[in-house]
Amino acid sequence: MSTITIPWIALPLFVGFSIYLIPKLDRYLALGVAMVSVEYGTQLFLTKSPLSLQLLDNFGVTLLVDQLSAFFILTNGLVTAAVILYCWQSGKTAFFYTQTIILHGSVNAVFICADLISLYVALEVISIAAFLLIAYPRTDRSIWVALRYLLISNTAMLFYLIGAILVYQANHSFAFEGLRGATPEALALIFLALLVKGGIFVSGLWLPLTHSESESPVSALLSGAVVKTGVFPLLRFALIVEELDPIVRIFGVGTALLGVGYAVFEKDTKRMLAFHTISQLGFILAAPEVGGFYALTHGLVKGALFLIAGVLPSRNLKELQHQPMNTQIWIALAIASFSISGFPLLSGFGAKVLTMKNLVPWEVIGMNIAALGTAISFAKFIFLPHGDSSQGQVKVGFWLAMILLLGGLIAVNGVYYQAYNFANIIKPLATIALGWLAYFLIFKRSVIKLPRVLEEFDHLIGMMSLMLILLFWMVFP
Repeated sequence: MSTITIPWIALPLFVGFSIYLIPKLDRYLALGVAMVSVEYGTQLFLTKSPLSLQLLDNFGVTLLVDQLSAFFILTNGLVTAAVILYCWQSGKTAFFYTQTIILHGSVNAVFICADLISLYVALEVISIAAFLLIAYPRTDRSIWVALRYLLISNTAMLFYLIGAILVYQANHSFAFEGLRGATPEALALIFLALLVKGGIFVSGLWLPLTHSESESPVSALLSGAVVKTGVFPLLRFALIVEELDPIVRIFGVGTALLGVGYAVFEKDTKRMLAFHTISQLGFILAAPEVGGFYALTHGLVKGALFLIAGVLPSRNLKELQHQPMNTQIWIALAIASFSISGFPLLSGFGAKVLTMKNLVPWEVIGMNIAALGTAISFAKFIFLPHGDSSQGQVKVGFWLAMILLLGGLIAVNGVYYQAYNFANIIKPLATIALGWLAYFLIFKRSVIKLPRVLEEFDHLIGMMSLMLILLFWMVFP
């Protein structure tokens, strides 16, 4: 694996810029790069033994490829491939595919970083590529949303860079292991930046507007892969430095409850999915040891759901309740919704069971409430009317993307086949049934609209200051 890792990292950048030279092959080259990542991630699962590459020994610049990396790399490859297939007949320009592949390569780079400075470079490239994709339609609205994303991201990365320098000052190394002897100020600054980049807790309230206003394929990329670049380093930190594990878990439970609390009242399909991205990231952080499996499941589900949202006749759930959709589209929507709710036979079931088994006692109640809220939220999709075959005729690229993502949910289900025993099956089914009951009795008729004041740009910047104070309090001995 060591002989192909560096070429694999460089390939997306090389191909991305080559697309401009041979634009007629843009889709084929982009899809080829994504499938190479799928193959690389699959090979990592088979290899088992971790691979460490020392790039600059004196500075601790290191690449680490292991089973945790494999889950995230496979997620990125499958989601990117599905997005390219979805856009196959959409008339996207070579510029779109160039930025998609550069974004893909930068996201992969994060998943093998084991030092703070490599991570910083990869995250900055991600910010620029994501900004260009969000602004791709070139409307006033899309440009403002893209600039808002870039400004928030760059502000967070300034905090990160200061924290990374403080870690180096204390340990003369940028390696993640240096966090053990880092000052509380360094830890707080780095954590704040990654919470913002990952869309975690109140630091992630930039995410609903960004994801909901982007084009559906871009939303799928952002939710399925990009936000995990903030989550992945936090998992690494928790696994390397035991003292950071409780902090990561606290934010996991907090963000799971915050996201689902917004989602159950949301009436816009893409905003609801965006809030559930915030919530599901909490499930990844709540059990760092098994977060990779949940990240893979979430990436496949959320990629599929955002792509499906792009072909629905409306974004308004109230309108969709009176407008039957194409049954085939509904089946795809239902499969993804069942998976994220934790229904057996799909990978969401195994991921949730594995996560719940790796919680510490104080997390259990909060995460069960979040699981119940997830079932309530996705009942909105499962019980939408369907049967009108004239509604929602879609191109073949959509179905190829669904086959890849939903087929992945069924295939990945075998990763944790030990989950299939009577006790493990009954609990998720009871949670889903209780969620559906709550949906019909309470939430289906609810007219409550939660305020969006915290999503405004000035409040988002102000929230960083409050989060920094909270983090200082958490990390100071």
